[in-house]
Amino acid sequence: MLTAFTAGLLLITISELGDKTFFIAVILAMHHPRRLVFVGVTAALAAMTILSVLFGQAVSLLPKVYIHYGEIALFIAFGIKLLYDASKMSATSDPEVVEEAEAAVKKADLELPKQKTPLAIVIEAFILTFMAEWGDRTQIATIALAAGNNPIGVTIGAILGHAICAAIAVIGGKMIAGRISERQITFVGGCLFLVFGVVAAIEGA
Repeated sequence: MLTAFTAGLLLITISELGDKTFFIAVILAMHHPRRLVFVGVTAALAAMTILSVLFGQAVSLLPKVYIHYGEIALFIAFGIKLLYDASKMSATSDPEVVEEAEAAVKKADLELPKQKTPLAIVIEAFILTFMAEWGDRTQIATIALAAGNNPIGVTIGAILGHAICAAIAVIGGKMIAGRISERQITFVGGCLFLVFGVVAAIEGA
């Protein structure tokens, strides 16, 4: 359980910094009360984590050999892709990610009343984050972790990792966002995925 918790915590914390959901939280926190944004964002990420772990448990019903090699292949493929992406990035934040986050928030603001209640702000943060996270690499990685590791450990670790990133985004996001090196974060994430792939291979040997 401790191994699953650590893996979930590290994977999510590193992967989510500078991600689209991170910048959505940053932008929302600049216009709305931080605590409401934090509640909505964290609730969405927790819900996504639980769904991913449940899906991972369904996948775990497959023959163990398929799960083992699938987990290794997935982590190594993600690791190589992230390292390749990092090699193509500039040293600063990826403007496309920031622009996508801004566009998502603007679209939601147009569809919702100008005078927002606390509940409306929480719901907006929840929906925007949930939709942005759907199909994201961290969701797929969480499914893979849950398929081959303790589901409770993965769930707690991943939710804590998401909460840490959400807290960073809403508390000091505006100041930190301009200093985040998307390239460095992506590089570290790629290395982490490769490490998990190697560990999965060794444990199954």
